[in-house]
Amino acid sequence: MTCYSILEVTPTDDAWIPGYLEPVAAIIDKHGGKYLARTTSHERLEGEGEDPALRVILEWPSAEAAKAFVADPEYAPHLAARHAGSVSHHVIIEGKDDLA
Repeated sequence: MTCYSILEVTPTDDAWIPGYLEPVAAIIDKHGGKYLARTTSHERLEGEGEDPALRVILEWPSAEAAKAFVADPEYAPHLAARHAGSVSHHVIIEGKDDLA
């Protein structure tokens, strides 16, 4: 089942970003994922709270593919760099309607 990763990222140190973008895109591709959105252009329509600097939406062929990406040893140093240099939140959502 198609799955989506939703990330909210606010860098606290930009040093990790140049070394993250290209290699991580290749690792995402390796696991069958693709970027649907990767942008600083977003607007809150409901609710309150601090907005992240960046929102990212990725599409995966399955939840297993998304989890395999996160667990990939090749991704580990990039994930550690992002965690060290940002406040990040990452959730996965199955592409289904449980309320239908």
